[in-house]
Amino acid sequence: MAFKKREYVVAEVTKKGEKSLQLGHPWIYDAEVVSLDGQAADGDIVDVVSSKGRFIGSGFYNSNSKIRIRLISRNANDRFDEAFFERRIRYAWQYRKTVMGDDLDCCRVIFGEADTFPGLTVDKFHDILVVQTLSLGMEQRRDIIFPLLYKVLTENGFEIRGIYERNDVRIRELEGMTQGKGFYPLEGLSTPDSTSVIITENGIRYTVDFENGQKTGFFLDQKYNRLAVSRIARGRKVLDCFTHTGSFAMNAVMGGAEHVCAVDISQDAVDMARANAEMNGISDKMSFVCENVFDLLSGMTGREGYDMIILDPPAFTKSRSTVESAVRGYKEINLRAMKLLPQGGYLATCSCSHFMTEQLFEKMLRDAAHDAHVFLRRIEYRQQAPDHPVLYNVPETEYLKFYLFQVVR
Repeated sequence: MAFKKREYVVAEVTKKGEKSLQLGHPWIYDAEVVSLDGQAADGDIVDVVSSKGRFIGSGFYNSNSKIRIRLISRNANDRFDEAFFERRIRYAWQYRKTVMGDDLDCCRVIFGEADTFPGLTVDKFHDILVVQTLSLGMEQRRDIIFPLLYKVLTENGFEIRGIYERNDVRIRELEGMTQGKGFYPLEGLSTPDSTSVIITENGIRYTVDFENGQKTGFFLDQKYNRLAVSRIARGRKVLDCFTHTGSFAMNAVMGGAEHVCAVDISQDAVDMARANAEMNGISDKMSFVCENVFDLLSGMTGREGYDMIILDPPAFTKSRSTVESAVRGYKEINLRAMKLLPQGGYLATCSCSHFMTEQLFEKMLRDAAHDAHVFLRRIEYRQQAPDHPVLYNVPETEYLKFYLFQVVR
């Protein structure tokens, strides 16, 4: 039965699009929109119906984007006013309080589609919120959403000094938006005079450069995977590859590692890792190397004595078309690490690309172990921290794969 027409433009979708939505995915691609019953401006909310006129959901429309509609609701009674977005923010924050407990000095507050805020990321770094907006519908409602974020968190007892927009990403242009970054003006608050802040994660302090750091400034998704490394690092000589801010390296030190060498190709990253180690008073247990990890591993013989290696590379693939070359890159570093480790050594290895699926990554690991003439004893398989929730049937939210192995010869 057709639903009662509301004030919104109605978009009819193909059977393929209808099936995808019914299975839980929130995106409708351009080729899946059959018709609109009126004129929808980019960023407007439209109602989505099946070929038989049955209501499926409501979402942001954008003619500039290949993702033509992004669902924000499946309830025909929803009205998309300030009260609606405040409820959604409170739901998201209550979830974080439940799954993260009191560990909220730094966490992801909004994780896009997994929190039914399509295209919106919000990270909390102590008393700064860093936001990245990748959908036009969210961009047009920032003056509603951002003050509500401030309201909800301050009501929960957290001081928030500012909201910083990290919209310096090219993908915004695909949505018809411009790039840029800077503080969002919050009524009653003066603009902070610094774009760095100190956070505490797992008892370790870090300086976060949220203006220039990668993504929003710090990778929060590995929080509990770092703890997993710290639990087995005691007494070991550890090589931390792609160290970035030194997070895995410092967790290993705090776990009792004898010594940790932190490596990154970026001198800025190495300098930041060293500064973080000094701030925590543990730099005497660490050394820092600025070098290409591929070259470094190629030049090692195993006599360096590392009995634990951590591989946390950037995403080697951001599209399906480059997966094959990414597999080769992942295999090369993992193969070399396996060859360097002694009998009984430990390997922590990960991928942060959802295009590199669990099945592909595990096949690569098996192939690498075969070529290295070793066997892998799996200790743990983990994913991203629960403040980055995986929404079933939305593979884009399931991206981080983290493995701990013991190498057996």
